[in-house]
Amino acid sequence: MSHPKVGEIKMPRKHSRNVSSQKREEKFEPKEEQIRFLIVCEGEETERNYFNAIIDKIPTVRNGSEVKGVGMNTVSLVNRALEIKEDLEQKNDMTFDQVWVVFDKDNFESFNKAIEMANTHGIQSAWTNESFELWFYLHFDYLDTGISRSQYIEKLEKKISTKKGEKFKYEKEDPRIYELLQKYGDENLAIRYAQKLRESYEDTNYAKHNPCTMVDKLVEKLNSFKQHKEL
Repeated sequence: MSHPKVGEIKMPRKHSRNVSSQKREEKFEPKEEQIRFLIVCEGEETERNYFNAIIDKIPTVRNGSEVKGVGMNTVSLVNRALEIKEDLEQKNDMTFDQVWVVFDKDNFESFNKAIEMANTHGIQSAWTNESFELWFYLHFDYLDTGISRSQYIEKLEKKISTKKGEKFKYEKEDPRIYELLQKYGDENLAIRYAQKLRESYEDTNYAKHNPCTMVDKLVEKLNSFKQHKEL
């Protein structure tokens, strides 16, 4: 019986199956890109609840974004937004991709100044003249006549009551307002009406643009990052 020479002996390859299996396990799926928004609102509840409801449905935005309701207006709001931005970016060692301020005209004389100041600092303004409820109402109907906040609320209550088939009472702190607008209103219609209102003005004296809103621009920007079907 012949025996193989020493140089001809081939050692078996050990763990070849385990190595290839391990390599397969090391192939990780890439993480979703996170888009960080900082949205600083004049109102402490209404606007904050509304934008939180939108962001909560967008995985790429939800984890890294912040919505603050600070109870300040116009120039004070912009200054506060700058402070919040600097504080959070230093604290969390990151940078916000987009910073927005959300405020109304009401009777504040520094409205135009706030818009200009925000722009100077790279902050975008989702302002409304005269009140944020204009944006809500545009989900149902076009309105090109300036009215008060209380009148917008009255009209909004009538529209939603008609759609629901029962009396609806608007509450500023209601966390359901986004869902109600999605169910009974038309967001795409609101966007078109907001754009139509802006096109009716030719100057940049925004304090005189009544009614008018820029909220649709922020809503569209947030919606542009939706990558998954809403549940």
